[in-house]
Amino acid sequence: MSGNVLDVAGLHAGYRGAEAVRGISLKVKAGEIATVIGANGAGKTTLLNAIMGILPARGSVTFLGQSLNRLPVEERVTLGLSLVPERRELFSSMSVEDNLRLGGFRFRGRKRDAAGRALEEIFAIFPRLGERRRQLSGTLSGGERQMLAMGRALMNEPRLLMLDEPSLGLAPLVVRDIFQVIAGLRDRGVAILLVEQNARAALQAAGHGYVLENGVCVLEAPGAELRANERVVAAYLGLSQA
Repeated sequence: MSGNVLDVAGLHAGYRGAEAVRGISLKVKAGEIATVIGANGAGKTTLLNAIMGILPARGSVTFLGQSLNRLPVEERVTLGLSLVPERRELFSSMSVEDNLRLGGFRFRGRKRDAAGRALEEIFAIFPRLGERRRQLSGTLSGGERQMLAMGRALMNEPRLLMLDEPSLGLAPLVVRDIFQVIAGLRDRGVAILLVEQNARAALQAAGHGYVLENGVCVLEAPGAELRANERVVAAYLGLSQA
């Protein structure tokens, strides 16, 4: 596959009249992981919410060649755009399987076997969820909850998956597993826009990266170049420059 799945140009967005993102432009290519790194408050979550249509925004958002500027969230999901929010927002009193089925927005009104095939595909990606399909989601571990949130988003068979801090609060070994899954999704042809405070893991996974500071993109380069950039190393990777 070639070309851009997502093209964002001059995006402005914020809350209660205060702009948290100012003039951001970025692209995500087909079959690529692109990452946005930055400190708390840099505007990363605002950026994802604006692309998803959760927040009003100014600027241009184009997905698979189609402008999203006037489309509500539901239509963006139908087109193949999915977001895994930072807080995961699962229904803790519902089972793993029921949480996943709720994510199958695209399958509403279609034959049950279409949703069933999508469900089995999720269990193939996340075998642990298959083992716990009848378990209440509120009883899952942090890593399992992240897997469930990702699986729910994947139920719509998205062309672009946006992930907001997928490693947040997880143990290092679980983080490694999550990033292996993310790389596997890319290999399956899912384009990924990854927002992360774990800059090291994000830049190792990403083909291209963007650095946000105070709502502005201050650096953009291939992931390998950003890993070697002195400014990025000093600010985000925690390595001595001595």
